[in-house]
This record gives sequence, structure tokens and C-alpha cells, in this order.
Amino acid sequence: MKIVLASGSPRRMDLLNMLNVEFVKDPSGIPEDIDLNDSPESIVMSLAFQKAMDVSTRYEDGELVIGADTIVYNDQVYGKPLDRDDAYNMLKTLSGKEHSVYTGIAVVKAGSNEKVVDYVRTKVVFKDLSDETIYSYIDTQEAYGKAGAYAIQGFGSILVEEIQGDYFNIVGLPISRLSDILKNYFGFRIL
Repeated sequence: MKIVLASGSPRRMDLLNMLNVEFVKDPSGIPEDIDLNDSPESIVMSLAFQKAMDVSTRYEDGELVIGADTIVYNDQVYGKPLDRDDAYNMLKTLSGKEHSVYTGIAVVKAGSNEKVVDYVRTKVVFKDLSDETIYSYIDTQEAYGKAGAYAIQGFGSILVEEIQGDYFNIVGLPISRLSDILKNYFGFRIL
């Protein structure tokens, strides 16, 4: 059974490689349009499902297509920063507070109607961040292309005081939940 990752995210690829999962990278090209009135759970599950479905149409032999989408949420959705000022504003708003990281995950079996869509939520508490720390972090360039303008697996780890839940969810792919879905619904075992 072939695994297809409907994402170009280096972090998601690293996580699958860490588990020695053989997969093909085939990023979806869907526009990531969201309705800010939707719940964070609905947003991430919808986008993950759309990505997996989009890519699954390119296959027909029972490949398992994995779609994922991650957002940061604290009374509003924090996507990827548009520029330096946007990154600063996100990090300043999250400073000293708890927020949630949601990742939607969808697995679609190509050429069939089999699909599973779920999400994982992890709580993250940031330290109180000085402007100097925020700008130093932004200067690492790590904030760009990351939901909430930080990457917990890099310098962003210095910003975090505490997490409650799945660390890998914050990185962008809740691998424990993914493993359960693959095994319980599709008979594919990672371990």
C-alpha cells in the first residue's frame, strides 16, 4: 500500500522519514480559503480533507493520501505571517498567554469512498516576550511560513513555557493519531 503526502511541508516530510514511512510527496494546490466564523476544528479538518481529496484524484490504485493543515488559535486564527510586522503582531499577541494549535488530518483511500477526517488540539503557553526577543526571533527567518509565526522544533522552542498535548501536532503532523487512523481504518501499521 503506497502512502502519498498531500503536502510540501518539510516538517511533515521529516516526521514521516523519522518513522521510516515510505511515501511520495504530492502537494495539493488548493487555495487555503477559510471562513473565520468557522470553529478552528472545522477549519483544519476541512482544509486537510480538501487537500487529501484533491491529491487522491491523481491516483486510483488504493493509495492512502494524507492531508494535513495546522493553525494557531487564540480568540482568532493565526495563519502564516505575511511580513515582518505581521509576525511581530502575532508573537506580541501570543506573548505570556495560552493558545491552541490545531492540526486537521485526513486520510483518503484513492479510488474508493474510504476516508477518515480528524483533528488534534495542543495547548501552548508562551513566556512573556520582550520586543528584543521577538525581533531577534523574527530575524532568524524561522517565523515565516509557520502558523502563528513560530516553529517549536527550532528557535521557537525558546519562546515556549509549557505545552499540554501532542508535541508533534505543533510541528504540523500528529503522528500518534495518524498511526492510529492508518492502523484502525486502513490496516497500515507504522509500528
